[in-house]
Amino acid sequence: MYNREYTHDFITELKENEIFVFGSNLEGMHGGGAALVAYRRFGAVWGQGVGLQGQSYGIPTMHGGVEAIKPYVDEFVEFAAHHPEYKFLVTRIGCGIAGFGVEEIAPLFAAAINLDNVILPKDFVELI
Repeated sequence: MYNREYTHDFITELKENEIFVFGSNLEGMHGGGAALVAYRRFGAVWGQGVGLQGQSYGIPTMHGGVEAIKPYVDEFVEFAAHHPEYKFLVTRIGCGIAGFGVEEIAPLFAAAINLDNVILPKDFVELI
């Protein structure tokens, strides 16, 4: 069960081992929301929409419905499981510019609930 901290709404700095997990687009055009924060502060690479980049990890959310997002969340969860040296701070991906509700996105992270190195938003945890 989830018995640790929650991701803060506004992340402005990271410790050395922390990774900012944000909603992206497949083209890696990090022009707004958490993607812009990832680009300006945490090493997101312009033109890379998926995966680890600097101290950030992009999960595409702008290319279709929840079923199109799920494989990328699954890929992230597997990556996090294989990298316990990192602490992943998951933002409310898909719930801003992409326009999804928490009730649509949170269940995609159910497999991450038992990973000690994945920190989720409180409203995601409450729905899982």
